[in-house]
Amino acid sequence: MNEYDAIILGAGGAGLMCAATAGQAGKRVLLIDHADEPGKKILISGGGRCNFTNVGAVPERYISANPHFAKSAMRRYQPADFIALVEKHGIAYHEKTLGQLFCDGSAKAIVALLLDECEAGGVELALGAAIGEIDHAAGRYTVRFGNRTASAPALVIATGGPSIPKLGATDFAYGLARRFGLSIIEPRPALVPLTLAGDQLLFRELAGVAAEVVARCGKATFREAALFTHRGLSGPAILQVSSYWRHGEAVGIDFLPDAPRGWLVEAKRARPRSSLRAQLAALLPERLADMLAERSGAWGDLHHASDNLLSDVERRLRDWQFKPNGSEGFAKAEVTVGGIATAGLSSQTMAAKAVPGLFAIGEAVDVTGWLGGYNFQWAWASGWAAGKAIGEGQLG
Repeated sequence: MNEYDAIILGAGGAGLMCAATAGQAGKRVLLIDHADEPGKKILISGGGRCNFTNVGAVPERYISANPHFAKSAMRRYQPADFIALVEKHGIAYHEKTLGQLFCDGSAKAIVALLLDECEAGGVELALGAAIGEIDHAAGRYTVRFGNRTASAPALVIATGGPSIPKLGATDFAYGLARRFGLSIIEPRPALVPLTLAGDQLLFRELAGVAAEVVARCGKATFREAALFTHRGLSGPAILQVSSYWRHGEAVGIDFLPDAPRGWLVEAKRARPRSSLRAQLAALLPERLADMLAERSGAWGDLHHASDNLLSDVERRLRDWQFKPNGSEGFAKAEVTVGGIATAGLSSQTMAAKAVPGLFAIGEAVDVTGWLGGYNFQWAWASGWAAGKAIGEGQLG
Protein backbone atom coordinates (compact mmCIF):
# COMPACT_ATOMS: atom_id res chain seq x y z
CA MET A 1 0.00 0.00 0.00
CA ASN A 2 1.29 3.47 -0.93
CA GLU A 3 1.05 6.18 1.72
CA TYR A 4 0.45 9.87 1.06
CA ASP A 5 -0.32 13.03 2.98
CA ALA A 6 -3.49 13.63 0.95
CA ILE A 7 -5.63 11.80 -1.58
CA ILE A 8 -7.75 13.98 -3.84
CA LEU A 9 -10.67 12.44 -5.73
CA GLY A 10 -11.40 14.33 -8.95
CA ALA A 11 -9.00 16.00 -11.40
CA GLY A 12 -11.22 18.92 -12.35
CA GLY A 13 -10.41 22.55 -11.68
CA ALA A 14 -10.86 22.38 -7.90
CA GLY A 15 -9.01 19.09 -7.50
CA LEU A 16 -6.06 20.22 -9.60
CA MET A 17 -5.79 23.51 -7.70
CA CYS A 18 -5.98 21.73 -4.35
CA ALA A 19 -3.36 19.18 -5.37
CA ALA A 20 -0.95 21.82 -6.66
CA THR A 21 -1.33 23.97 -3.54
CA ALA A 22 -0.81 21.10 -1.08
CA GLY A 23 1.99 19.61 -3.17
CA GLN A 24 3.90 22.86 -3.34
CA ALA A 25 3.57 23.11 0.45
CA GLY A 26 5.68 19.96 0.66
CA LYS A 27 2.92 17.36 1.02
CA ARG A 28 2.88 14.08 -0.83
CA VAL A 29 -0.33 14.17 -2.88
CA LEU A 30 -2.17 11.58 -4.96
CA LEU A 31 -4.80 12.85 -7.41
CA ILE A 32 -7.22 10.20 -8.71
CA ASP A 33 -9.80 10.46 -11.49
CA HIS A 34 -11.81 7.82 -13.34
CA ALA A 35 -11.49 9.86 -16.55
CA ASP A 36 -8.54 9.27 -18.85
CA GLU A 37 -7.58 12.95 -18.93
CA PRO A 38 -7.80 15.80 -16.41
CA GLY A 39 -9.88 18.97 -16.64
CA LYS A 40 -12.54 17.82 -19.07
CA LYS A 41 -14.97 20.59 -18.12
CA ILE A 42 -12.19 23.13 -18.46
CA LEU A 43 -11.49 21.94 -22.01
CA ILE A 44 -15.06 22.48 -23.25
CA SER A 45 -15.76 25.69 -21.35
CA GLY A 46 -16.10 29.01 -23.10
CA GLY A 47 -16.41 27.40 -26.51
CA GLY A 48 -13.00 25.79 -26.00
CA ARG A 49 -11.34 29.02 -24.83
CA CYS A 50 -12.12 28.66 -21.10
CA ASN A 51 -13.83 31.52 -19.31
CA PHE A 52 -11.38 30.98 -16.44
CA THR A 53 -12.59 33.69 -14.05
CA ASN A 54 -14.62 36.86 -13.73
CA VAL A 55 -13.24 40.12 -12.39
CA GLY A 56 -16.59 40.68 -10.65
CA ALA A 57 -16.57 37.35 -8.80
CA VAL A 58 -17.83 38.38 -5.37
CA PRO A 59 -19.68 36.12 -2.89
CA GLU A 60 -22.99 37.92 -3.51
CA ARG A 61 -23.06 36.38 -6.99
CA TYR A 62 -23.22 32.83 -5.70
CA ILE A 63 -26.19 30.70 -4.69
CA SER A 64 -26.05 28.64 -1.49
CA ALA A 65 -28.25 27.72 1.46
CA ASN A 66 -25.66 29.76 3.39
CA PRO A 67 -24.94 32.85 1.27
CA HIS A 68 -22.04 33.79 3.58
CA PHE A 69 -20.13 30.51 3.27
CA ALA A 70 -18.08 31.43 0.18
CA LYS A 71 -16.81 34.73 1.61
CA SER A 72 -13.75 33.45 3.45
CA ALA A 73 -12.24 31.38 0.64
CA MET A 74 -13.05 33.96 -2.02
CA ARG A 75 -11.59 36.80 0.00
CA ARG A 76 -8.33 34.90 0.41
CA TYR A 77 -8.05 33.70 -3.21
CA GLN A 78 -9.40 36.31 -5.59
CA PRO A 79 -9.66 36.61 -9.39
CA ALA A 80 -6.45 38.68 -9.36
CA ASP A 81 -4.60 35.70 -7.84
CA PHE A 82 -5.59 33.36 -10.65
CA ILE A 83 -4.94 36.07 -13.25
CA ALA A 84 -1.42 36.38 -11.85
CA LEU A 85 -0.99 32.63 -12.31
CA VAL A 86 -2.23 32.87 -15.90
CA GLU A 87 0.24 35.68 -16.58
CA LYS A 88 3.07 33.79 -14.89
CA HIS A 89 2.51 30.98 -17.40
CA GLY A 90 2.46 33.40 -20.32
CA ILE A 91 -1.14 32.70 -21.32
CA ALA A 92 -2.70 35.48 -23.40
CA TYR A 93 -6.25 36.39 -22.41
CA HIS A 94 -8.93 39.00 -22.97
CA GLU A 95 -12.05 40.35 -21.30
CA LYS A 96 -15.13 39.58 -23.36
CA THR A 97 -18.18 41.10 -21.65
CA LEU A 98 -19.38 41.62 -18.08
CA GLY A 99 -15.96 40.89 -16.56
CA GLN A 100 -15.57 37.50 -18.24
CA LEU A 101 -11.93 36.54 -18.93
CA PHE A 102 -11.12 34.08 -21.72
CA CYS A 103 -7.94 32.59 -23.12
CA ASP A 104 -6.96 34.08 -26.49
CA GLY A 105 -6.09 30.54 -27.54
CA SER A 106 -7.22 27.14 -26.33
CA ALA A 107 -8.59 26.07 -22.95
CA LYS A 108 -5.82 23.47 -23.06
CA ALA A 109 -3.52 26.22 -21.79
CA ILE A 110 -5.39 26.36 -18.46
CA VAL A 111 -5.20 22.59 -18.02
CA ALA A 112 -1.49 22.71 -18.87
CA LEU A 113 -1.03 25.49 -16.29
CA LEU A 114 -2.65 23.41 -13.58
CA LEU A 115 -0.69 20.30 -14.51
CA ASP A 116 2.54 22.28 -14.48
CA GLU A 117 1.66 23.58 -11.02
CA CYS A 118 0.93 20.02 -9.89
CA GLU A 119 4.24 18.83 -11.32
CA ALA A 120 6.01 21.63 -9.42
CA GLY A 121 4.46 20.17 -6.27
CA GLY A 122 5.39 16.58 -7.10
CA VAL A 123 1.74 15.54 -7.34
CA GLU A 124 1.14 11.97 -8.51
CA LEU A 125 -1.72 11.55 -10.97
CA ALA A 126 -3.72 8.34 -11.36
CA LEU A 127 -6.03 8.80 -14.36
CA GLY A 128 -8.46 6.30 -15.86
CA ALA A 129 -8.67 4.62 -12.47
CA ALA A 130 -12.12 3.61 -11.23
CA ILE A 131 -12.51 4.38 -7.54
CA GLY A 132 -13.49 1.39 -5.46
CA GLU A 133 -13.84 0.97 -1.70
CA ILE A 134 -13.01 3.84 0.62
CA ASP A 135 -12.39 3.12 4.30
CA HIS A 136 -11.60 5.33 7.26
CA ALA A 137 -9.90 3.95 10.35
CA ALA A 138 -7.20 4.98 12.80
CA GLY A 139 -7.05 8.48 11.36
CA ARG A 140 -6.33 7.36 7.81
CA TYR A 141 -8.39 7.03 4.62
CA THR A 142 -7.77 3.99 2.47
CA VAL A 143 -8.81 4.19 -1.18
CA ARG A 144 -8.85 1.33 -3.65
CA PHE A 145 -8.62 2.45 -7.28
CA GLY A 146 -7.93 0.28 -10.28
CA ASN A 147 -5.69 -2.47 -8.98
CA ARG A 148 -3.98 -0.24 -6.43
CA THR A 149 -4.54 0.86 -2.83
CA ALA A 150 -3.41 4.07 -1.16
CA SER A 151 -3.88 5.69 2.23
CA ALA A 152 -3.59 9.18 3.68
CA PRO A 153 -4.74 11.20 6.70
CA ALA A 154 -6.56 13.62 4.34
CA LEU A 155 -9.19 12.87 1.72
CA VAL A 156 -10.62 15.54 -0.58
CA ILE A 157 -13.94 15.15 -2.41
CA ALA A 158 -13.55 17.08 -5.66
CA THR A 159 -15.62 14.96 -8.05
CA GLY A 160 -18.13 17.71 -8.88
CA GLY A 161 -21.85 17.35 -9.45
CA PRO A 162 -23.93 15.41 -11.98
CA SER A 163 -24.08 18.13 -14.66
CA ILE A 164 -22.85 17.14 -18.16
CA PRO A 165 -22.87 13.35 -17.64
CA LYS A 166 -21.41 12.78 -21.13
CA LEU A 167 -18.12 13.99 -19.64
CA GLY A 168 -18.36 11.31 -16.95
CA ALA A 169 -20.03 13.47 -14.29
CA THR A 170 -21.92 11.55 -11.59
CA ASP A 171 -23.37 12.07 -8.12
CA PHE A 172 -20.48 10.09 -6.59
CA ALA A 173 -19.60 12.99 -4.27
CA TYR A 174 -23.02 12.95 -2.60
CA GLY A 175 -22.98 9.25 -1.77
CA LEU A 176 -19.50 9.51 -0.31
CA ALA A 177 -20.39 12.61 1.71
CA ARG A 178 -23.49 10.92 3.14
CA ARG A 179 -21.37 7.94 4.18
CA PHE A 180 -19.37 10.26 6.40
CA GLY A 181 -22.45 11.93 7.86
CA LEU A 182 -22.55 15.07 5.72
CA SER A 183 -25.93 16.35 4.58
CA ILE A 184 -26.89 17.06 0.97
CA ILE A 185 -28.89 20.04 -0.28
CA GLU A 186 -31.11 18.67 -3.03
CA PRO A 187 -29.15 19.01 -6.29
CA ARG A 188 -30.82 20.45 -9.37
CA PRO A 189 -29.64 21.56 -12.82
CA ALA A 190 -28.36 25.14 -13.08
CA LEU A 191 -27.26 27.36 -15.95
CA VAL A 192 -29.60 25.25 -18.07
CA PRO A 193 -32.09 25.93 -20.92
CA LEU A 194 -35.76 25.97 -19.92
CA THR A 195 -38.53 24.19 -21.82
CA LEU A 196 -41.98 25.48 -22.84
CA ALA A 197 -45.28 23.69 -23.37
CA GLY A 198 -49.01 24.40 -23.64
CA ASP A 199 -50.08 27.70 -25.13
CA GLN A 200 -46.43 28.87 -25.18
CA LEU A 201 -45.42 26.18 -27.65
CA LEU A 202 -45.83 28.78 -30.42
CA PHE A 203 -42.68 30.52 -29.22
CA ARG A 204 -40.68 27.43 -30.15
CA GLU A 205 -41.38 28.39 -33.77
CA LEU A 206 -38.88 31.19 -33.18
CA ALA A 207 -35.98 28.72 -32.77
CA GLY A 208 -32.73 30.52 -33.53
CA VAL A 209 -34.06 34.02 -32.80
CA ALA A 210 -32.18 35.96 -30.11
CA ALA A 211 -32.68 39.37 -28.49
CA GLU A 212 -31.19 41.33 -25.62
CA VAL A 213 -33.69 41.31 -22.78
CA VAL A 214 -34.00 41.59 -19.04
CA ALA A 215 -34.96 38.22 -17.55
CA ARG A 216 -36.41 37.90 -14.05
CA CYS A 217 -37.16 35.06 -11.68
CA GLY A 218 -38.09 36.01 -8.15
CA LYS A 219 -35.63 38.72 -7.10
CA ALA A 220 -32.97 37.64 -9.62
CA THR A 221 -32.64 39.93 -12.64
CA PHE A 222 -30.20 39.65 -15.55
CA ARG A 223 -29.78 41.71 -18.70
CA GLU A 224 -28.26 39.61 -21.46
CA ALA A 225 -29.34 37.80 -24.61
CA ALA A 226 -32.25 35.36 -24.63
CA LEU A 227 -32.47 32.72 -27.34
CA PHE A 228 -35.55 30.84 -28.48
CA THR A 229 -34.91 27.15 -29.17
CA HIS A 230 -36.89 24.24 -30.58
CA ARG A 231 -37.58 23.22 -26.97
CA GLY A 232 -38.04 26.58 -25.27
CA LEU A 233 -35.72 29.28 -23.94
CA SER A 234 -31.96 29.56 -23.67
CA GLY A 235 -29.21 32.16 -24.03
CA PRO A 236 -27.20 33.80 -21.22
CA ALA A 237 -30.14 35.66 -19.64
CA ILE A 238 -32.20 32.46 -19.39
CA LEU A 239 -29.28 30.34 -18.19
CA GLN A 240 -28.69 32.88 -15.42
CA VAL A 241 -32.29 32.90 -14.13
CA SER A 242 -32.52 29.10 -14.48
CA SER A 243 -30.29 28.76 -11.42
CA TYR A 244 -32.99 30.52 -9.37
CA TRP A 245 -36.02 28.99 -11.10
CA ARG A 246 -38.17 26.29 -9.49
CA HIS A 247 -40.91 24.18 -11.07
CA GLY A 248 -44.17 26.07 -11.17
CA GLU A 249 -42.58 29.51 -11.15
CA ALA A 250 -42.79 32.02 -13.97
CA VAL A 251 -39.94 33.76 -15.73
CA GLY A 252 -40.60 37.37 -16.70
CA ILE A 253 -39.00 38.84 -19.81
CA ASP A 254 -38.66 42.56 -20.54
CA PHE A 255 -38.43 42.77 -24.33
CA LEU A 256 -38.02 46.58 -24.20
CA PRO A 257 -35.05 47.23 -21.90
CA ASP A 258 -33.99 50.38 -23.76
CA ALA A 259 -37.39 51.83 -24.70
CA PRO A 260 -38.54 54.79 -22.55
CA ARG A 261 -41.68 54.45 -20.45
CA GLY A 262 -44.78 55.40 -22.42
CA TRP A 263 -42.95 54.56 -25.65
CA LEU A 264 -45.98 53.05 -27.39
CA VAL A 265 -48.35 55.91 -26.61
CA GLU A 266 -45.69 58.35 -27.82
CA ALA A 267 -45.32 56.32 -31.02
CA LYS A 268 -49.08 56.64 -31.56
CA ARG A 269 -48.79 60.43 -31.28
CA ALA A 270 -45.82 60.62 -33.64
CA ARG A 271 -46.86 57.94 -36.16
CA PRO A 272 -50.58 57.22 -35.77
CA ARG A 273 -50.74 55.07 -38.90
CA SER A 274 -47.88 52.88 -37.77
CA SER A 275 -48.61 49.44 -36.29
CA LEU A 276 -47.43 47.68 -33.15
CA ARG A 277 -45.63 45.17 -35.36
CA ALA A 278 -43.74 47.96 -37.15
CA GLN A 279 -42.78 49.59 -33.87
CA LEU A 280 -41.53 46.29 -32.42
CA ALA A 281 -39.67 45.41 -35.62
CA ALA A 282 -37.60 48.57 -35.13
CA LEU A 283 -36.39 47.20 -31.80
CA LEU A 284 -36.50 43.41 -32.15
CA PRO A 285 -35.88 40.69 -34.74
CA GLU A 286 -38.77 40.59 -37.23
CA ARG A 287 -39.99 37.09 -36.39
CA LEU A 288 -40.09 37.94 -32.69
CA ALA A 289 -41.82 41.25 -33.42
CA ASP A 290 -44.47 39.40 -35.45
CA MET A 291 -45.11 36.89 -32.67
CA LEU A 292 -45.34 39.48 -29.90
CA ALA A 293 -47.59 41.75 -31.95
CA GLU A 294 -49.89 38.85 -32.83
CA ARG A 295 -50.21 37.77 -29.19
CA SER A 296 -50.51 41.27 -27.74
CA GLY A 297 -54.00 41.96 -29.06
CA ALA A 298 -53.32 45.43 -30.53
CA TRP A 299 -54.47 45.16 -34.13
CA GLY A 300 -54.33 47.64 -36.98
CA ASP A 301 -52.88 51.12 -36.89
CA LEU A 302 -51.94 52.55 -33.52
CA HIS A 303 -54.52 55.33 -33.77
CA HIS A 304 -57.26 52.69 -33.57
CA ALA A 305 -56.08 51.68 -30.08
CA SER A 306 -56.81 53.60 -26.92
CA ASP A 307 -53.95 54.94 -24.79
CA ASN A 308 -55.00 52.58 -21.99
CA LEU A 309 -54.80 49.57 -24.31
CA LEU A 310 -51.36 50.61 -25.57
CA SER A 311 -50.15 51.14 -22.00
CA ASP A 312 -51.39 47.65 -21.10
CA VAL A 313 -49.60 46.18 -24.14
CA GLU A 314 -46.39 47.93 -23.15
CA ARG A 315 -46.65 46.62 -19.58
CA ARG A 316 -47.02 43.09 -20.91
CA LEU A 317 -44.04 43.51 -23.24
CA ARG A 318 -41.97 44.68 -20.27
CA ASP A 319 -42.90 41.65 -18.18
CA TRP A 320 -43.92 38.89 -20.57
CA GLN A 321 -44.68 35.86 -18.44
CA PHE A 322 -43.32 32.51 -19.49
CA LYS A 323 -44.12 29.50 -17.35
CA PRO A 324 -41.55 26.80 -18.20
CA ASN A 325 -42.68 23.21 -17.72
CA GLY A 326 -39.14 22.09 -16.96
CA SER A 327 -35.52 22.36 -17.98
CA GLU A 328 -33.23 20.35 -20.23
CA GLY A 329 -31.84 18.70 -17.11
CA PHE A 330 -28.36 17.73 -16.01
CA ALA A 331 -27.50 16.64 -19.57
CA LYS A 332 -27.43 20.30 -20.67
CA ALA A 333 -26.79 22.02 -17.33
CA GLU A 334 -23.41 23.69 -17.02
CA VAL A 335 -23.35 23.29 -13.24
CA THR A 336 -25.37 22.02 -10.28
CA VAL A 337 -27.20 24.01 -7.62
CA GLY A 338 -27.15 22.25 -4.26
CA GLY A 339 -24.77 19.52 -3.18
CA ILE A 340 -22.80 18.89 0.01
CA ALA A 341 -24.30 21.14 2.67
CA THR A 342 -21.99 23.91 3.85
CA ALA A 343 -23.32 23.56 7.41
CA GLY A 344 -21.01 20.59 7.90
CA LEU A 345 -17.91 22.30 6.46
CA SER A 346 -15.44 24.92 7.63
CA SER A 347 -15.69 28.01 5.42
CA GLN A 348 -11.97 28.66 5.94
CA THR A 349 -10.54 25.23 5.14
CA MET A 350 -13.37 23.30 3.39
CA ALA A 351 -12.82 20.56 6.00
CA ALA A 352 -15.69 18.54 7.44
CA LYS A 353 -16.30 19.76 10.96
CA ALA A 354 -17.10 16.33 12.39
CA VAL A 355 -14.78 14.12 10.32
CA PRO A 356 -11.07 14.92 10.71
CA GLY A 357 -9.15 14.93 7.44
CA LEU A 358 -12.17 15.00 5.12
CA PHE A 359 -12.58 17.95 2.74
CA ALA A 360 -15.11 18.90 0.03
CA ILE A 361 -14.47 21.50 -2.67
CA GLY A 362 -15.69 22.86 -5.98
CA GLU A 363 -19.01 22.01 -7.57
CA ALA A 364 -19.56 19.11 -5.15
CA VAL A 365 -20.34 21.74 -2.49
CA ASP A 366 -23.56 23.76 -2.23
CA VAL A 367 -22.03 26.91 -3.77
CA THR A 368 -23.01 27.82 -7.33
CA GLY A 369 -21.94 30.90 -9.24
CA TRP A 370 -23.42 32.96 -12.02
CA LEU A 371 -22.63 32.28 -15.65
CA GLY A 372 -19.36 33.80 -16.84
CA GLY A 373 -16.33 32.38 -15.03
CA TYR A 374 -17.77 32.49 -11.52
CA ASN A 375 -17.81 28.74 -11.00
CA PHE A 376 -14.19 28.38 -12.04
CA GLN A 377 -13.27 31.08 -9.53
CA TRP A 378 -15.05 29.08 -6.83
CA ALA A 379 -13.09 26.00 -7.94
CA TRP A 380 -9.80 27.88 -7.64
CA ALA A 381 -10.71 29.51 -4.30
CA SER A 382 -12.11 26.43 -2.58
CA GLY A 383 -9.33 24.21 -3.97
CA TRP A 384 -6.70 26.66 -2.77
CA ALA A 385 -8.30 26.92 0.70
CA ALA A 386 -8.31 23.14 1.17
CA GLY A 387 -4.84 22.73 -0.32
CA LYS A 388 -3.41 25.42 1.98
CA ALA A 389 -5.06 23.82 5.02
CA ILE A 390 -3.59 20.42 4.11
CA GLY A 391 -0.21 22.02 3.52
CA GLU A 392 -0.32 23.56 6.99
CA GLY A 393 -1.52 20.33 8.61
CA GLN A 394 -4.99 21.70 9.44
CA LEU A 395 -7.00 18.49 9.09
CA GLY A 396 -9.89 19.51 11.33
